[in-house]
Amino acid sequence: PIPSPEIYAAMGQENIFRMCADFYKALEATEIRPMFPEDLSKASEKLAAFLVFRLGGPPLYQQRHGPPRLRERHFPFKITEAARGTWLAAFRKTLEDADKKYAFPMRHMEGFLRFMQEFSGWMVNTRS
Repeated sequence: PIPSPEIYAAMGQENIFRMCADFYKALEATEIRPMFPEDLSKASEKLAAFLVFRLGGPPLYQQRHGPPRLRERHFPFKITEAARGTWLAAFRKTLEDADKKYAFPMRHMEGFLRFMQEFSGWMVNTRS
């Protein structure tokens, strides 16, 4: 399910990038931190560019990095269901008060979380 383009219209690019930066700060305190590069800012910017497009904005990710091919790009990492759960929990934590912090339209939160749930499930490539 593609999230509503109303999300991008309400949040704008700046808030999406800020939300992703906060998400990666939350990931720093988790057991999956070693899966990410030392400098999390690039990973944060890549996710934000991807989400800008998925949420109804311009195709920043494609312009900067080419076709997403995200599953393929994640193959070098052993992503388990447990790692996925940690990743999702960090995102959910970041989204607390998202309406106030990022101008996230809360009427679309359920659809966005469903998208993130399915998207993250697609990245799992290792059975625990």
